[in-house]
Amino acid sequence: MPDILEPDICVIGAGSGGLSVAAAAAAFGVPVVLIEKHKMGGDCLNYGCVPSKALIAAATRAADFATSARFGVSAGHPKVDFPQVREHVRRVIAAIAPNDSAERFGALGVRVIAGTARFKDAATVAVDNIEIKARRFVIASGSSPAIPPIAGLADTPHLTNETIFDLAECPEHLVVIGAGPVGLELAQAFRRLGAHVTVLEAALPLAKHDPECAEIVLDQLKRDGVVIRLGVVVTRVTQADGKIRVAIARGDGDETIEGTHLLVAAGRTPNTGDLGLEAAGIRYERRGILVDKRLRTTNRRVYAIGDVTGGLPLTHVANYHAGLVVRHALFRLPVRVDHDAIPWVTFTDPELAQVGLSEAEARARNDSVRVLRWPFHENDRAQAERATHGHIKVVTSRHGRILGATIVGRHAGELIATWALAVGQRLNIRALAGSVVAYPTLAEVGKRAAVTYFKGSLTSPLVRRIIVWLRRLG
Repeated sequence: MPDILEPDICVIGAGSGGLSVAAAAAAFGVPVVLIEKHKMGGDCLNYGCVPSKALIAAATRAADFATSARFGVSAGHPKVDFPQVREHVRRVIAAIAPNDSAERFGALGVRVIAGTARFKDAATVAVDNIEIKARRFVIASGSSPAIPPIAGLADTPHLTNETIFDLAECPEHLVVIGAGPVGLELAQAFRRLGAHVTVLEAALPLAKHDPECAEIVLDQLKRDGVVIRLGVVVTRVTQADGKIRVAIARGDGDETIEGTHLLVAAGRTPNTGDLGLEAAGIRYERRGILVDKRLRTTNRRVYAIGDVTGGLPLTHVANYHAGLVVRHALFRLPVRVDHDAIPWVTFTDPELAQVGLSEAEARARNDSVRVLRWPFHENDRAQAERATHGHIKVVTSRHGRILGATIVGRHAGELIATWALAVGQRLNIRALAGSVVAYPTLAEVGKRAAVTYFKGSLTSPLVRRIIVWLRRLG
């Protein structure tokens, strides 16, 4: 006979979203079961955000050495000890892992079960010889690297974000399939750590970002020595004599690129395959589980959050979803998913961050929008740090409501937070123009852009007549 558990909430997946739901529910004294078939912390801790940013940090230090002479500091060419770089990445993961561990969540009152969860029916999930009959279920099973149907790929050694951080040595020549955020972040990092890097992309690079701002990132990657081949289709992959050969087709003919390692960074696939969703009456498509605005599936007992829903595959989106589910499942509060104020960042150098509507999206909805700009080279802090590449673009309505913002430049990922708040709270540009920003900081770039909204008033005949009249009054 199976062991039967009857918690209030059963969470499937111990990534960022699932952990957030489990921790919040347990904090309110709600019985919670958390099921994870692999590693606690999910993709973000073990294969995604954490290790990639640790690797990028090491690569940034190498780039700082190479460019320090312009500050009057002669450090010479950096010597990269790649095994120590890998150890740095592992230490960072190890430092964060206790926060996501089964031991910590057990101490919070969460029953953690290691194994593969599968729905038996609309109200029951089974894990080996355990059955969980919960009042509510939350699917937070995440996503996995998408593997495109390229001839020979299955028989050729290749890396994904789940395996690339295990490399013992820096690749001599890394070939990257995909010019999205993951592909370009890792391409630049490995180039700065000493690898030759070639990126292959059939469509637009950084397609979700503002193309004008994305071009600045691509230009810097090319300066770093990353070779980016656009408009090419990978037709076959083979291995011979210790080399990876990638056949590509383009408009003017075919070509073969030879490298030592191959990284596939072609997007994400939702983890739905082994959940038994049909048995629970949960509808899903290739892009993910179908949910309503409350994140409920077609089975009203079951919510789905994060990557598995097919939306933006971002850790902070999963955490945002988790908060909505806790409010709705525990307190019956009305909630509604709104992704308009979700920022996303590509952590290249320069960083590229965006929130809300891009210029093209705003103009597609309404022709009467304003686009405000300010360049980093007009910022004193950027000049002091020699980080002058980039700018901010702010999109407002005709009356000044902030619709979106894109920042490309140093610390864009940090700077976008202010604009995410502005979009989320439907602020008018006057709020940002009237704010007091510390000097000298990069945040002044945003304020200066906001002030340009009122530039037309400087030459307004009416405004000038009012000033003259006020002067006459003394």
